[in-house]
Amino acid sequence: MTRFAVAIALTSMLALSSCANTANGLARDGRQMGNALDDSTHRVLKAGQN
Repeated sequence: MTRFAVAIALTSMLALSSCANTANGLARDGRQMGNALDDSTHRVLKAGQN
């Protein structure tokens, strides 16, 4: 029974670490998207001033 419990614990930890990596990647992508949107907005506004 203890081997089964250890296997379940290790599997759970692996799954949770995978979720954390995915969440960190999504956050990083969101920041990059926001920066790209800011840059493109500034370029459009600057082009409209000329």
